[in-house]
Amino acid sequence: MNASEKPSLRRLPLFREMTTPTFDSLMKLAYSQSFPPRLELIRQGEYADFLHVLIKGSVELRAAWNGRSTVMGVVQPVSTFILAACVRNAPYLMSARTLERATIVMVPAADVRVALRSDPDFAMAAMDELAQGYRGFVRQTKNMKLRNSLERLAAYILYRSRHDGDAERIVLPVEKRHLASYLGMTPENLSRSMKVLQADCLTVEGMDITITDRSRLTAIASPDPLMDEPVAGAVKAAFSRQAESKN
Repeated sequence: MNASEKPSLRRLPLFREMTTPTFDSLMKLAYSQSFPPRLELIRQGEYADFLHVLIKGSVELRAAWNGRSTVMGVVQPVSTFILAACVRNAPYLMSARTLERATIVMVPAADVRVALRSDPDFAMAAMDELAQGYRGFVRQTKNMKLRNSLERLAAYILYRSRHDGDAERIVLPVEKRHLASYLGMTPENLSRSMKVLQADCLTVEGMDITITDRSRLTAIASPDPLMDEPVAGAVKAAFSRQAESKN
């Protein structure tokens, strides 16, 4: 792998606290590769051979059953996927494919497990990442079960805005059909919900969305710090203030 990619990996929470000898030994075994768009990287049911670290591009996680499929999430750089299967030496529960040209560092899963046994700080970092993944799963499940489709879409747009520093204009990171699947909707249902929001608080031009009435969008989404994925800095503070105001 390229030496220029190592600092980005070293800054990841998973690798940040591990000892330098452990990190160096894993990097000697890792390699970086560029993949074209829409290439299947891993397939659900197969055993994890590598821990994948996305450096550039984006990767879609999908699950399939009985002829049906759904989007489980979209990975953005720099981040790892799918750690749990590597730790457990278990089959992947999801498939992954590139959405655009992507650069991915692959670390052999067997060597990751050896490092976890020998480096307590690395093991603690892996435990923390797995705990965050579990909490993210619970948040997403609550979102799907407790919100209707309009509320889910409003919450997603509000989250993307907050992720971009409370931007009034956002660009959807994935095609609308992929977004519909991720939010548990049909494309037709997403279109109807988008039209309702357009009448109240948005303008939409293709993948570009402009928030015209943030207070109305917020009222529809009703963001909750125990349901919505927190984002850095000001948003975390905003969620904290909201929680305090309810006490």
